[in-house]
Amino acid sequence: MKKTVQIILQVLFLALFIFLIVNGKVQVWMGLFVAAILSTFLLGRVYCGWVCPINTVMRAVTWVKRKLHIKSFKIPAWLTKPFIRFLALGLFIAVFIFTIVSGKKLPVLPALFGIGIILTLFFPEELWHRYLCPYGTILSIPARKSKHIMTIEPDLCNSCGMCKRVCPAAAVEKEQFHYNIMKNDCIVCMECSEACKQEAISYK
Repeated sequence: MKKTVQIILQVLFLALFIFLIVNGKVQVWMGLFVAAILSTFLLGRVYCGWVCPINTVMRAVTWVKRKLHIKSFKIPAWLTKPFIRFLALGLFIAVFIFTIVSGKKLPVLPALFGIGIILTLFFPEELWHRYLCPYGTILSIPARKSKHIMTIEPDLCNSCGMCKRVCPAAAVEKEQFHYNIMKNDCIVCMECSEACKQEAISYK
């Protein structure tokens, strides 16, 4: 039931995003994103896992790749360097400021949408979620203070590693005796809780 509700919301927000882009009302979506930044302090990166149109299509691409047994290329090591994440954010902010100052309407959001999808055709979703998405980098900051997070109960975790394998954002790390979810990188997609046979993972 939870997964069905999530999919319905994702499709609705994707339709809204396309409608706003087609009708030249990008500022409405940016207003929604500002609201998402504020909500992240309380709910974590729910925007990423439940609202973001890029993630919605990326999930579909990954599903098709899995069904067709198409393997992703390994992410190049240099793309995982911390400076890459902030370089991508810096370029995004610079272009955004340029559009405001110059008055030119550049297709920034459609471009990001296309880049995220194209990259997912060849690489794991992790590349976009954790290293390149400027929205994700922005939201990872308030997510550090989030009150509600995905949590793994140590007493129930049997260290099978399934949560780490299914996490599209590589937000699960191995600790000494169990796994832990890094709330700044977690996109609250709930793939981990769906996959956990021990029912050790929940959103609290």
